[in-house]
Amino acid sequence: MEMTRLLDNALRKAAAVWITVDSGPRLVWALWRDGALWVAVGGDEQQVPGLRDGVTCTITVRSPTTHSHLADVRATAALVEPEKEVTDALRAARLNAEPAWTEVYRLDPDSQGLHGHGAELGR
Repeated sequence: MEMTRLLDNALRKAAAVWITVDSGPRLVWALWRDGALWVAVGGDEQQVPGLRDGVTCTITVRSPTTHSHLADVRATAALVEPEKEVTDALRAARLNAEPAWTEVYRLDPDSQGLHGHGAELGR
């Protein structure tokens, strides 16, 4: 199973992932779409210290069935102005409150940066 399929299988069911940049990991809600993880931050929304355009981060993915650690994958963050379809999907994924983010990042996984059980499955 290639990395994108592995991540797709786990992330399309995930409501949240751990993202690590400069400081310790942060649990954030996110949206998996078009082979990338979309994260809305800032304002009254979640904060991910150190997340900025061009930075490399680590996404920790849990198994959708056992909720145990599945894989860590490196990704590059890009500050984006999302298209309406992505904005609508982010609004739908945002549970319990009106969205109040100020920035949206697209995290593009690095195919060479997969570690953990997923790395074994991906071979």
